[in-house]
Amino acid sequence: MATKTRPDFTFETAAQARGLSVVVGVDEVGRGPLAGPVTAAAVRLDPARIPEGLADSKALTPARRDALFTAIMDSAEVSIAHATVEEIDSLNILRASHLAMERAVSGLVTFPDHALIDGNMIPKGLRCSAEAVVKGDARCLSIAAASIVAKVTRDRIMVDLAQQYPGYGWNVNAGYPTPAHLQALLDFGITPHHRRSFRPVHNILYQEVSVSS
Repeated sequence: MATKTRPDFTFETAAQARGLSVVVGVDEVGRGPLAGPVTAAAVRLDPARIPEGLADSKALTPARRDALFTAIMDSAEVSIAHATVEEIDSLNILRASHLAMERAVSGLVTFPDHALIDGNMIPKGLRCSAEAVVKGDARCLSIAAASIVAKVTRDRIMVDLAQQYPGYGWNVNAGYPTPAHLQALLDFGITPHHRRSFRPVHNILYQEVSVSS
């Protein structure tokens, strides 16, 4: 059986056939970085105005993502939400990711009947029915749209933070643990935007405490 190469509207149509008329796709980005928030988006596409070329954000060039981000914002109902570094450190990254998703869904103007969630887990705090879609950003158009919105939004946040904290390369690494970012941690230290619960940051903090004690 051939694998689908592009996401489609099958999951949305199936939910609507079950009487769930308002269906949204939900995705998050930013679980892996050492710095910055985790960002989620919830998107309700208009079937008559689906932007051409929607695909998993990871499969698109930055320029194509930016163009699709604009098209999605112009044609769909969108909500964007975050979980902060403090929430990531206090809750853990999985729960913080789910919190961002829950906030994104709650922020929609039209509250959904059903949410299609990228991944294999459903956030516990959703107040609508939901289903998890593994590799959803490559299979489901609404989730693909949410992945683009979340990715572009978070990347822009990290570019802004890079202006305030030069040297870490956040404008190019988005806070992920690249060799240059790890070296910058050693050279320049930890910023307020670093996740202290993440091992490379935690290890540096622990070393600093050991040296000073």
